[in-house]
Amino acid sequence: MGGVAKDQRADEDPPLPLAHHRVPHRRRVARALDPQPRARREPVGGSDARGDELVLGGDVTRAGVDEEQGHAAHGTAGVAAGWPSALRLFDADLARRGMAEKTRRAYGIDLGQFSAWCQARSILPAAVTVRVLRRYAQSLGEGKAGPATVARKLAAIRGFFGVLRAHQIVPANPAELIPSPKRGSKLPRVLRAAELARLLDAIPASTPLELRDRALFELAYACGLRAAELVDLDVAMVDFDAEQVRVEGKGTKTRFVPAGEAALAAVARYQTRGRTALASDPEERALFLSKTGRRLSTSDVRRRLAVWTRAAAVQGGVSPHALRHSFATHLLDGGADLRAIQELLGHASISTTQIYTRVESARLKSAYRQAHPRA
Repeated sequence: MGGVAKDQRADEDPPLPLAHHRVPHRRRVARALDPQPRARREPVGGSDARGDELVLGGDVTRAGVDEEQGHAAHGTAGVAAGWPSALRLFDADLARRGMAEKTRRAYGIDLGQFSAWCQARSILPAAVTVRVLRRYAQSLGEGKAGPATVARKLAAIRGFFGVLRAHQIVPANPAELIPSPKRGSKLPRVLRAAELARLLDAIPASTPLELRDRALFELAYACGLRAAELVDLDVAMVDFDAEQVRVEGKGTKTRFVPAGEAALAAVARYQTRGRTALASDPEERALFLSKTGRRLSTSDVRRRLAVWTRAAAVQGGVSPHALRHSFATHLLDGGADLRAIQELLGHASISTTQIYTRVESARLKSAYRQAHPRA
């Protein structure tokens, strides 16, 4: 496959074999929300001490949301008092919908900053209007926030007021009338099949950590997994008989992804000769373990991939998501249809998957410019 744009960030088996026959065919974090009472501070426009951390720009997931009681614990009357209760209500809604903890934390940070901005101007949730939101978006721009950041924060606000409207806290969602700024279009980084083969073959298979890394990145490419999905894998989620992996994706959605022969062989070698040496707790269920026997983190995955990328002399740096992008692009290149790729990747919308058609188009244009005498 030809070169692709350098910018990063964006079930039919393909008829053409990939390099070395590598056919690309979340431990849910148990959270104990902080139940301890915090020192009381009186925010502008509300008096709920449990939400002070939020209105000062903190993390909504640490504001003492009662996930079991949900809205019964924080009724409409509490929300009407100000921002803290409204933010807790929104986080409770995210929790019931199975939103990932990192996603909830990101929403909490963005909404905490917005509520702090509003409270500095004595604006309660019910008093937020389109004009207020435009002023806030303008202040973000003046603070040198990029279009992607502004769009993300407006999306959080839109979701927040959507929940308040659904619970009849506000009569309408003012954020629906605020368009998000246009963001620059960036194509994801994709490695050629030969580059991927060189990268994977650069990882030896002698020590337990080498066996782990080889299995880790073979499986990442074979199944197109996100870094979080990789580290959330348990031993029981790899089915060697069915030649597939059970993946807990975003929003706790489960999908079954076929795995290629090379990846399954690497995982089998790791489990037999590597994992047994790394495991310090016989009850540990995680598939990929650190040298101390704990479950790997996503930062561990990025760090180890950087090590092997340098060893293989692959230019430009490679992230775990680049392996996922390469998986999807190589499938499309081999003849798989977008719907099949969407299911394999776990995308909720086909529009997310369609970026890979743009990757293919960019590759063809690049090949044309390089090869045609009158391009």
